[in-house]
Amino acid sequence: MNYTAVLREYFGYDSFRSIQEDIIRSIGSGRDTLGLMPTGGGKSITFQVPALAMEGVCIVVTPLIALMKDQVAKLRERGIKATAIYSGMSRDNIVVSLDNCILGGYKFLYVSPERLASDIFLNKLRRMEVSFIAVDESHCISQWGYDFRPSYLAIADIRKQLPNIPILALTATATPEVVDDIQERLLFREKNVFRMSFERKNLNYIVRSTENKETELLHILNRVEGSAIVYVRNRDKTREIAKLLTEHGISASFYHAGLDTRDKDKRQLQWTEGALRVIVATNAFGMGIDKADVRIVIHYEMPDSPEAYYQEAGRAGRDGLTAYAVLLYAPEDKRRLSRRVSDNFPEKEFIRNVYERLGYFYQMAVGDGLGCRYDFILNDFCRAYHLPIVQTESALRLLTQAGYILYEEEEEHTSRLRFTVQRDELYRRYDLSEASDIVIRTLLRLYSGVFSDYVFIDEKYISEISGIQLEPLYESLLGLSRERVVHYVPRRTCPTVTFTKKRVDTSRIIITPEVYEERKAKYAQRIEAMKEYALSDKQCRSRILLRYFGERTALPCQQCDTCRSQRNTTFPETAYHAYLDIVTDLLADGQTHPVEELHTLSIPSEHLRPFLNRLMAEEALDLCDGMIMKKDTKKA
Repeated sequence: MNYTAVLREYFGYDSFRSIQEDIIRSIGSGRDTLGLMPTGGGKSITFQVPALAMEGVCIVVTPLIALMKDQVAKLRERGIKATAIYSGMSRDNIVVSLDNCILGGYKFLYVSPERLASDIFLNKLRRMEVSFIAVDESHCISQWGYDFRPSYLAIADIRKQLPNIPILALTATATPEVVDDIQERLLFREKNVFRMSFERKNLNYIVRSTENKETELLHILNRVEGSAIVYVRNRDKTREIAKLLTEHGISASFYHAGLDTRDKDKRQLQWTEGALRVIVATNAFGMGIDKADVRIVIHYEMPDSPEAYYQEAGRAGRDGLTAYAVLLYAPEDKRRLSRRVSDNFPEKEFIRNVYERLGYFYQMAVGDGLGCRYDFILNDFCRAYHLPIVQTESALRLLTQAGYILYEEEEEHTSRLRFTVQRDELYRRYDLSEASDIVIRTLLRLYSGVFSDYVFIDEKYISEISGIQLEPLYESLLGLSRERVVHYVPRRTCPTVTFTKKRVDTSRIIITPEVYEERKAKYAQRIEAMKEYALSDKQCRSRILLRYFGERTALPCQQCDTCRSQRNTTFPETAYHAYLDIVTDLLADGQTHPVEELHTLSIPSEHLRPFLNRLMAEEALDLCDGMIMKKDTKKA
């Protein structure tokens, strides 16, 4: 199969990058495949190219609705038939999309994981010709992953329905333990992993210890030019920091999940196009953002895990040019970070209490509620029962993982519209502007039934077809709504709670060790790993991250703040830790090895003698007659 020809025809590239072609040939030959590719590594090419070369439709599972819509739009621009189904769509629209995949020669069906278990999807799936299943953000299926989502477990059921269809799992963040768990939970027929190094050679990792983060933030942004992201942990902080930057002459705006969809689109577009230099955001911002020239990502507060930090920091420098990932650290951050364990894993009795209050909140009797779905405003719920917000949200997530409810924080309600006048009244009663006329004609061309009922619409698709930019399109739709030509309900994001089981008596709520104790222990380990990253002044920061992801042999980056501080040292401490990992791996077999063998390792010759001297001084190995072996600690 000439995959390079497909790449050139549809995407305009002459060759593949790194392990892309290896992954493509593996899935193309029918093998279950796991691809580990860092942020910006070109994951989408690894499933789009083979899907175009194969018969049938590729099912792409992704939790990111915005990314899903963006990729569908880009594929359509290239003349490739693609569609998507996700929460918030009407049943009719879902049926049309699925039928198109059965009958219409579609190559891509993007699906949110929550839709996989629905009867309508499973019934239609039986009639589809499926080439393979691609699972993006596949770490979400692992309970040991930092972003476990129970809805991903439904993928295994899809595999059972399509036993001979291969699966391609993709992720940018997975520890060795998660790599094994992904393959097990996705029912891989054999282990098959392709890895890119997680090392980002153009990214300078820096930790700034400071008593005054605001002053340090302003100092950094005034020193480093170019586009920037500043990550904070809560919504109020986004507004506060954006205001601070604006007051000091730095163009900035804020972004979080609670914003109106139109505001999100507008601010993201302004930042992407350079009208705003800085976006101050929670972790709701960034997934699927296609902006290669971000020069600096600053974490104003510590993330919960190296996975989250690596992924967010990795949004800097995707163009391959020098970029910076800066973590601001204050002395009180260590205490705050430790407190997150109890915040994210409140006492089991508290979790049961939250479940009981949910029943009261929706006036639901024991034995009722199966499948009932409600809009859910966390602040209103907590206010009604005097509950702490952070711990309550954590309890909802744990109840989700335990299988009692499905709490979705960012359930998107798709825009909908219907005409409030009859077709023959449109031009008889109203003097429409040129833009409004184009919008109306596009609506009538794209959507049927708009005079009799609401239809779900996609503003980006309408913009693409009509040729009207997104912001003027919004204004035209709102103007038509004000004139009562149409009733337009813009997209909005609202959390939801769905009861996935009949309501049970609180005493019968079971929070298993797998859901609670084991995950709590893993979360605490990730917190400790973040502390190590922030507090270490001896180890290369890039190596700390790489070692966390299982890459033990990488050498010091020579450009993080700890490497720079030791650059003029004869034998840097950062180098010692790197070489120690390399030699430890060599001696892990318990055998003796000739000293000369060390010369074959990636240890510079000028460092080898002082390194060996230090190992012997610290009694870390035995050296005798030109042979070395690991120190037998049992004899001590």
